[in-house]
Amino acid sequence: MNKIVLFANTDWYLYNFRLSLACALRDAGHEVVLLSPPGEYGPRLRTLGFQWQPVPMIRRSLNPLREMMLIAWLVRFLRRERPDLVHGFTIKCAVYGSLSARLAGVAARVNAVAGMGYVFSSRDMRARVLRPVVRSVMSMAMGCKGSIVILQNPDDLRLFREANIIDENSIRVIKGSGVNMTRFKPRPEEAEPDRSAPLRVVLAGRLLWDKGIAEYVHAARTLKGEGRSVRCILAGAPDPGNPASVDNASLQEWIKEGSVEWLGHVSDMPELFAHTDVAVLPSYREGLPKAMIEAAACALPLIITDAPGCREVVSINGEDGLIVPVGDSKTLADAIRLLDDDRVLCRKLGRAARQKALREFDERIVIERTLAVYRELLEPAPRTVPQSGSIAP
Repeated sequence: MNKIVLFANTDWYLYNFRLSLACALRDAGHEVVLLSPPGEYGPRLRTLGFQWQPVPMIRRSLNPLREMMLIAWLVRFLRRERPDLVHGFTIKCAVYGSLSARLAGVAARVNAVAGMGYVFSSRDMRARVLRPVVRSVMSMAMGCKGSIVILQNPDDLRLFREANIIDENSIRVIKGSGVNMTRFKPRPEEAEPDRSAPLRVVLAGRLLWDKGIAEYVHAARTLKGEGRSVRCILAGAPDPGNPASVDNASLQEWIKEGSVEWLGHVSDMPELFAHTDVAVLPSYREGLPKAMIEAAACALPLIITDAPGCREVVSINGEDGLIVPVGDSKTLADAIRLLDDDRVLCRKLGRAARQKALREFDERIVIERTLAVYRELLEPAPRTVPQSGSIAP
């Protein structure tokens, strides 16, 4: 059996996105070590019997000295633990985890880039300046023997290919982290849709501008101005560790004017979706949006943008969801209005979303494909015994 390190930029991510993978590894007899900056979910992971180690990492830090100290800490930790494989999630952890693992002599490294992040999705000057630097560092850290990169969608694969970041033969595409289809399930349907009840629409996720929060609020204002009783709900909290985080002043203004209802962080997502009619994500770019897959598993109709990562969730407009252009609050309002007027269409789209989730996003599928990547790195290829008269390579 092997010792495997899972390294993420938050303990929340490990708990909510990779706990099933950690459990599957443990159940198979592997030793699992979890790494992340400190937070409230680390102790929960320990309570579940996992070895969790807090990392002295500041997500927004660009201080070269601090970052070098972090890499040195990781190298020391990995030399002490001597894992067989290190799996880093998100760009920073993938780069630092892979680079540190190489320096520590770890032979197998998996780098999961779940979306291209702030540096690649933001239009501001700092992101544009950092982009070529990050590309070079990614290539140095992940483009070597014993390393495989996992991407979540074909758009990111195309970006890697065009940027020539690493050899395409070292890339695998696995759609997200998967969803537990028994935990996320449809609520019982009424005999007839209740057209008199207010349509409950939710955008669930971190409150980042590049999730399309501004467009969602503008659409909510439009619908409210028409006198519609649509309830537009925000479920999630700002993320101070991300430069694209929504500021508190804007959030309080929206709450005060009544444009949206803000629930803050929601830990029980199945309960949230059980009291929701439509899930919305007007994002600019994603890896693969897990909240929307969870909503699909609950048979909710989806409204999503024609953006990288989002296209994997809703691929045919009007069949498995509704697709709107990026940055277009008017079309977003039109889509919500359409579902408010046609509750039968809501049901149809929701059932199609559930069927697609079962086919493509069941966590058992994702975990097996991830374990296949581990086996590819950890199990040496069988030697070919030359037949009589042939020449061995």
